[in-house]
Amino acid sequence: MSTPATTTDRTPATGASRFLHSTGGKALATSGSFLVVIWVVMIANSLSGYRITGYGVVPREIEGLRGIVLAPFIHVDYNHILANTPACAVLLFLIALSGQKAVWLSSVFTVLVGGVGIWLFGPANSVHVGASILVYGWVAYLVFRGFVVKSVWQIVLGIVVALVYAGLFWGLFPGNPGVSWQGHLFGALGGGLAAVVEGRRATAAERTVSAAGQGPADYTQRI
Repeated sequence: MSTPATTTDRTPATGASRFLHSTGGKALATSGSFLVVIWVVMIANSLSGYRITGYGVVPREIEGLRGIVLAPFIHVDYNHILANTPACAVLLFLIALSGQKAVWLSSVFTVLVGGVGIWLFGPANSVHVGASILVYGWVAYLVFRGFVVKSVWQIVLGIVVALVYAGLFWGLFPGNPGVSWQGHLFGALGGGLAAVVEGRRATAAERTVSAAGQGPADYTQRI
């Protein structure tokens, strides 16, 4: 006796579902998730009488070391977070389009280099908080990445980012009271270092492919 044929109900993915699983959808989710986190922290900080602000980077204080990780998620007030939100949304989205490895590489280097720089060189008896450390790191990463990985479209993107956020340049220098130029400067250095590391990784990958005797046609995939 023959076995009856069976069918599987495969419901076509909706447009929304396809978008959520696309590169753009994932990038949007990454950017949105970060914004949710910093806004939740902001609300909690305001409800606590801004006690959470004390968890930022405190230069040359042992307890202040925890701020290296925590400071980018904390803001002084709503004006502070409102100023950082648009740049965070756009820059993180652009980086996330390249994948989660790019997000982690740029963010971790920025946070660590920026935080340690503040802790070592920031003024005594000060507390440094704010996502602008990431803003500067992400800008530097996007600006320099294309040149170190030798990607034309990334170079173009970097130039556009540099032009759009050119005004941030002045934040790298002292002169504006209450603004952590140390966080901006060392955050940018961290982002630039992340770009260099990515460039070296790309070069190493190319050498591995060449050593294996593969030409561009052997490993290049269409997009």
